[in-house]
Amino acid sequence: MTTLSDATRTTSPTTTSPATATEAKDPHRSTARPRPRPRPQADGMAVASFILGLLGTLVLNILLGPCALVLGGLSLARGTTRRGRALLGITLGAADLLLLALLTTADGTLSWHIGG
Repeated sequence: MTTLSDATRTTSPTTTSPATATEAKDPHRSTARPRPRPRPQADGMAVASFILGLLGTLVLNILLGPCALVLGGLSLARGTTRRGRALLGITLGAADLLLLALLTTADGTLSWHIGG
């Protein structure tokens, strides 16, 4: 009759590489680098920042400009993959506020008007 200790002694050990030896110790540990998780909220905020900044140049720049700035900054802070859109949103948001200042000083109004 064989005992458990005899059964483990009778099995012949195979040569293993150091990588497989560490995997045998900890099967949950991976030698590959972990992939960064996608950030759909940050990507959505970057796109929203761009759209709000673009719309703010036409209408409601007093409201949409600061929203574009905040959303663009938050998306960059959260690690968006759409970095260019977030930067464009921040730029357009700043342009909205600059346009607001120009309209206020030139006409004394807060909006566009076409005609005389």
